[in-house]
Amino acid sequence: MSGLRIPVQMLGQSGCRLVFPTATVYVDPYLSNSVQEIDAADLVRQVPIPYAPEAVTDADWVLVTHEHIDHCDPHTLPKLAQASPRANFVGPAPVVEKLREWGISAERIVLAKEAWFDLVPGLQLRAMPAAHPEVERDAQDNLAYVGYLLDYSGQRLYLAGDTMARQEIIDALNSLRPIHTAILPVNEHNFFRERRGITGNMSVREAFQFAEEIGVKQVVAVHWDMFAINAVDPDEIRLIHQRMAPNFNLLLKPTVINLGEIDVSIVIRTLNEAQYLESLLVNIASQKTNGLRSEVILVDSGSTDDTVQIAERYGCRICYIKREEFSFGRSLNIGCEAARGGVLVFISGHCVPTDEHWLQNLCQPIRDGIADYSYGRQFGGAQSHFSECRIFAKYYPAQSNVPQEGFFCNNANSALQHSVWAQHRFDESLTGLEDMELAQRLVRGGGKVAYVAEAGVFHYHHEIGPQIRRRFEREAIALQKIMPQVHVGLLDTLRYIAASVWKDWKCARRNPVGQASFGDILLYRWNQYLGSCKGNHQHRKLSHADKEKFFFPE
Repeated sequence: MSGLRIPVQMLGQSGCRLVFPTATVYVDPYLSNSVQEIDAADLVRQVPIPYAPEAVTDADWVLVTHEHIDHCDPHTLPKLAQASPRANFVGPAPVVEKLREWGISAERIVLAKEAWFDLVPGLQLRAMPAAHPEVERDAQDNLAYVGYLLDYSGQRLYLAGDTMARQEIIDALNSLRPIHTAILPVNEHNFFRERRGITGNMSVREAFQFAEEIGVKQVVAVHWDMFAINAVDPDEIRLIHQRMAPNFNLLLKPTVINLGEIDVSIVIRTLNEAQYLESLLVNIASQKTNGLRSEVILVDSGSTDDTVQIAERYGCRICYIKREEFSFGRSLNIGCEAARGGVLVFISGHCVPTDEHWLQNLCQPIRDGIADYSYGRQFGGAQSHFSECRIFAKYYPAQSNVPQEGFFCNNANSALQHSVWAQHRFDESLTGLEDMELAQRLVRGGGKVAYVAEAGVFHYHHEIGPQIRRRFEREAIALQKIMPQVHVGLLDTLRYIAASVWKDWKCARRNPVGQASFGDILLYRWNQYLGSCKGNHQHRKLSHADKEKFFFPE
């Protein structure tokens, strides 16, 4: 199933780069400022040029939908053809004529026709009619404007090009169903654009109705970001999708197009989580996701209560890890290996989402291409330690930060691009903080982490003193690898305990929540900082008994 996750780079306007296992396909690459230089000085490019056309050395096929210069670019295609000498070009008759004028040899040019042909084994292409603003054909019945249908491993991807909604096009597409994903323009035709000579395409609503008519599972909205006069606010696109509630997912600037049947894999690590697991699974089942398809994968490390039975009742895919092989990173890697979704969601078995939009909100920055890793807000429950509620409030504020600076995140409530996990994987040697360690490597490599306050969960801990101490101790051991410059001495520990107890008690008197007694605050903070200090000074290799103590506290 991983082969159906197709990496994609959106190039702005309608352009994109699709990386199939055996071919890299460029569609309408506009990698210059030719519109401003040739057409109109005020049509300033809003999307940065991702790379120069002469840097494109990996193209196998270039699909061009029509002859307008923001799709068939005279400053891009000749240079790309030189940089990628093995690349072949497909286009309608007016495009073919231009390519020949630019010196691209006839052997590399294929006329777009309404019949299937192989790009490479396992990847087929056929042209579809496009209306810009009407479907046009020449005397030989060749189309002037086209879209493309790609068939890869039995899954079909529709690249509409510039088109209005027309019954002829809908009928042609419906005759070739099922179509999994459609890349559709949403820059509507209107009077003011037409006055400037801009034809325009479907409106957002029209594009979504069009997608419903052809029965696709997800839509990538394009042609909304390049020029100010032709722009559509992405929040407007999302809002219309939310209000119309169609039967497909919406993607804006995706980095992967998942042609499989699962969009999101929710991975839950469990050990005797029966107390809250059913509430979690019921909540997952009731999420409103506008058609986002999810699966739940449980990775159990030896539960002796009803955890596994509950998971079976709710149709979870269950994986097992032996107690002696357990680490937080290894457990997550097992779940990720079993996952079929393009986005991986991690949630603790003792967390419960606060509302029915949790999953959609948590995944949205990843699906929009804004971030590679996201994490959501956490709240304590009525029986939570007051000091823990204060920690949640400090690290998970009410305001989102998308994307954020730095690499802090927490896998009790997070989402990660599947391809990012495959590249980095979780460190299986750590005693905790595997989330921060992966995020640190990700950020160093240019990736982004997002904090989504709207994706909240209740995080229930019922730990006694020794369990609190061991949790902070094992996290401090892991922190040595992530941030070796952090040192905590005995005097620091005493100072932290005194200051935090005083601040907690002052806050508790003003706003009592959870267990707000002075004794509970003192007990919690004592164990927190004592464990942190001890873990910070732990440098020996952990024994089996140590691991049992940290991973399976009694």
